[in-house]
Amino acid sequence: MKNKLIRLILLVAVCSIGVEHASAQKRVVKKRSTATKRTTNKNTGNNTQLAATPPADTAKAPDPTIDLGAVRKSLRNDNAVEDNLVKDRTPLDYENIRVDDAVYRQRLWREIDVHEKMNMPFVYKADDDNGNQRFIYILLNAIRSGDVNAFSPIDDRFTTPITVGEITRQLVGESKTIQVPNWAEDPTGSKGIMKDSVIVEEFNPDVTVEKYWVKEDVIFDKESSRLHTRILGVAPLKTIRNPDGSFRDVTPLFWVYYPDLRPMLAKHEAYNSKNLGARMSWEEFFESHMFSSRIVKSTFDNPYDQFIAGYIKDPILRLLEGDNIKERIFNYEQDLWSY
Repeated sequence: MKNKLIRLILLVAVCSIGVEHASAQKRVVKKRSTATKRTTNKNTGNNTQLAATPPADTAKAPDPTIDLGAVRKSLRNDNAVEDNLVKDRTPLDYENIRVDDAVYRQRLWREIDVHEKMNMPFVYKADDDNGNQRFIYILLNAIRSGDVNAFSPIDDRFTTPITVGEITRQLVGESKTIQVPNWAEDPTGSKGIMKDSVIVEEFNPDVTVEKYWVKEDVIFDKESSRLHTRILGVAPLKTIRNPDGSFRDVTPLFWVYYPDLRPMLAKHEAYNSKNLGARMSWEEFFESHMFSSRIVKSTFDNPYDQFIAGYIKDPILRLLEGDNIKERIFNYEQDLWSY
């Protein structure tokens, strides 16, 4: 009897310990569940707050854009003759010039004014299958499509690429937000209700871009006994005007590396006002120097790397200095020959 009583007491003690252990585990699980629930609620609250607060960028004015016009291709042959060779044009590779054979080399910077009669192809306003034929539109479309890269005008050595957005901000500026009367909610204007209005300047290529710079090397190759002119870069210039609309100065918008630009220019025809049947590509137009220009900078006697305008103030004398540089290059080539 005594042994049975001891066994019963031990059994009750073991059961009590098991029940207490189970209760402890239940309380721990409950605490963990509560902690997890609280954490979830906290995160949910934060997510709700982030969703309710609009991003900072949405309150800003939209980025400015430039309308380059829609490219509408002809669905029929728009010529009396078959003219499909333009799509297949590829520029010829440059003749290789060894460093040892380049016995004479000078660098020139030319300025092209689109208002001169010989430079009318730069502002040809017609539309073709590849878009508007203004030269600035051809450049911007090539940059936008990724065919060529644009480089910052901080220097002319093609060191810093820039994006289409940066070029756009240089052309039309930043968007501006101003307060204007809200006539829809306040027709009489007596309540003084205002609303935000975003103002974006319109890009006018005929007024904004009136000049171009061309950077080139003049090299005499003693092996072929030829004077070569190799264009290195092209830069459109933005016209800066005074508040009264008068001309102040020009500044480069971007630089484009000309050898990268050649394949694209070979597929665009330059306008010929005398004979549409004798139109040449833009690549041929540049290679043949079929444009009128003046020299604004050179490496002739220029140890301070200045533009001619930096040391000659009179505009007439600057033109004469540019002609003098052309004559010096011509005389060098002629003096190599004996007649």
